[in-house]
Amino acid sequence: MVRPHARALLCTLALLLCSTPPAAAAAREQEATTPVTPVVLVHGYNADPGVWGSLRADLLASGYPEEDVFAWGYDTSQSVNETLSGRFAAYVAQVLARTGARKVDIVAHSFGSLVTRWYIKYGGGTATVDHWVSLGGPNHGTGVAWACALWSQACRDMTPGSYVQTRLAQGDETPGDVRYGTWWSNCDEVVDPDSSVFLTGADNHPAGCLAHNDLLTDDTVSQQVRAFLRG
Repeated sequence: MVRPHARALLCTLALLLCSTPPAAAAAREQEATTPVTPVVLVHGYNADPGVWGSLRADLLASGYPEEDVFAWGYDTSQSVNETLSGRFAAYVAQVLARTGARKVDIVAHSFGSLVTRWYIKYGGGTATVDHWVSLGGPNHGTGVAWACALWSQACRDMTPGSYVQTRLAQGDETPGDVRYGTWWSNCDEVVDPDSSVFLTGADNHPAGCLAHNDLLTDDTVSQQVRAFLRG
């Protein structure tokens, strides 16, 4: 038989262990109720929209309606400037028409950073993009891309000094009123050098020692990206 004072103590302990701290509860409530901009997730080279399972789940759990989270799939072997940026522009137009929003947020991984940057800089995206995020983007090229440049146009676009790299680096790297953010890892085995991710005028965030694809699933990166999109 549990004595009354012991029962009261147990109840108090249960409340302390199971309740959410007031500050954390308030932050979570604010995140869930803040109006959101539709998010378009853009995967990298030789991948597909399935890579976004973890971040997509985090977005939904933090208050994004399912109908406001999109993942664009595309053939990553094609040219950034001649083909892919135009197709992405058409996709963004569909998202805006479907949601009634004026702008979208973009989260791109790796090669997807080049496609979406070209759209913003040369395809009218400064008028339709609010926040742009690059996770491990070869924004100034990567020497690793020479390994597949012989047969892949996309790999040629990722090589340092390519036409795409040269044009994206001309003038303002972060044009318009878009808010730009990058996340880079000093253990990235795909982007070489690591500093290729940085953009002048962007919020450049160190992600610690993560493998290239771990940027997609890391809890800290996810939390920071979601805070950036809400900012």
